[in-house]
Amino acid sequence: MYLGLDLGTSGIRALLMDGAQRIIGSAHADLSLSRPHPGWSEQTLEDWITAAKAAVSALRAAHPVEFGAVRGVGLSGQMHGATLLDDAGRALRPAILWNDTRAADEAAALDARPEFRALTGNIVFPGFTAPKLLWVARHEPEVFRKTARVLLPKDALRLWLTGEAVSEMSDASGTSWLDVAARDWSDDLLAATNLSRDHMPRLVEGSAPSGDLRAELLSDWGLSGPVVVAGGAGDNAASAIGMGMVHEGQAFVSLGTSGVLFAANDAFRPKPESAVHAFCHAVPGRWHQMGVILSATDALNWHAKICGMDAAALDAEIGASVQAPGAVTFLPYLSGERTPHNDARIRGLFAGLGHEADRPALTRAVMEGVAFALADNLAALRSAGARVERVVAVGGGSQSAYWLGAIATALDLPVDVPERGDFGAAFGAARLGLMAESGQGIDAVCTPPVIDHTIAPDPALRGAFDDAYARFRKLYKVMA
Repeated sequence: MYLGLDLGTSGIRALLMDGAQRIIGSAHADLSLSRPHPGWSEQTLEDWITAAKAAVSALRAAHPVEFGAVRGVGLSGQMHGATLLDDAGRALRPAILWNDTRAADEAAALDARPEFRALTGNIVFPGFTAPKLLWVARHEPEVFRKTARVLLPKDALRLWLTGEAVSEMSDASGTSWLDVAARDWSDDLLAATNLSRDHMPRLVEGSAPSGDLRAELLSDWGLSGPVVVAGGAGDNAASAIGMGMVHEGQAFVSLGTSGVLFAANDAFRPKPESAVHAFCHAVPGRWHQMGVILSATDALNWHAKICGMDAAALDAEIGASVQAPGAVTFLPYLSGERTPHNDARIRGLFAGLGHEADRPALTRAVMEGVAFALADNLAALRSAGARVERVVAVGGGSQSAYWLGAIATALDLPVDVPERGDFGAAFGAARLGLMAESGQGIDAVCTPPVIDHTIAPDPALRGAFDDAYARFRKLYKVMA
């Protein structure tokens, strides 16, 4: 049996999988987000551990016999977060998360140094880890002085699980400290933020062992050791492992809190000026390119809250048949934007409102705005050499037939919808746990899902979508 733990922004998911990759069960524990100032986003290590205990406890209670046979654990997590620990392993402040934009000035300063793009293959985005440390050094110097270790969120959870300070290549790629081609920390980039390798965890591949579950947890969870903990992956690379997206030409679109267009690569293909992320994959010798929008289902959930409804009710209200975009245009930049704009200060917008703009019209505009932002991502990925001919849809937003139809038409790509099942980050983490414990290879474990149906672009709506997309792009230029 294998346990996958996915530390997301809104909660922790624990998934139990057997050796044949059949999902036995899963459990979830919620997490809250703190926004003490505009543009800030924080969580605490203590809350992560509490949620992990709750999710594991619920999973164990539901499947006690199967859980007792766990032999491997895999980790997935939200990327880029800065968890600062003192020399005793205690958190010095709340973790600064991926969607926190306070370090925009520090990011720009680091990005102006040519070695950062040259070695990482990426822009230094405000949400990345390195500029957060520069911000802490400038605004909280006592915290910076006491910082002995910097860990990414899932790796802070690993420290609790194993006692080992370890990270892996996919998550480390989003720190702005990794030489992504060499798959190793860069001493020069660390020095630019007054840090050294001593502050960093050691690195392993995502499918390799990173340590064993601590004896205390073995006892608490009723397990016999050893239980191997895999390197794991950042959330999107873990989702790619869960969907078997490990070969050149395979791609997926994820509609989660953020939106992601992900393409697997067999080589490192950086093009920083495109604002495309070029990162290591979670398995050896593979990389990936990724376009990221900061608000996908987050935008629809925001709209639903304003309407006093939930997102599922809004989706049901508009039905499944895609319509030509109306007069209303929505920019989904509620927390700024990454690809292709690298603009932490831009904000969202409804434009073209008239008396006829009812609630369904606004809901469709929100979904179309996310689809057009993903079309921007597709153009950026292709400019960076990615080959994307179709995509597999995952994430909570992929339950909306309307949204997927709008995305298929906006991107002019077929969207494959898997058979019902779980192919997300927790499943990918469990697969990495299986590889770390058993030694099985990539192709044996990382098989793609069976496709239930495909949503094709609607040629009759292409002209209307092209016109609306042009309006969307012009609005950004007006707002920027």
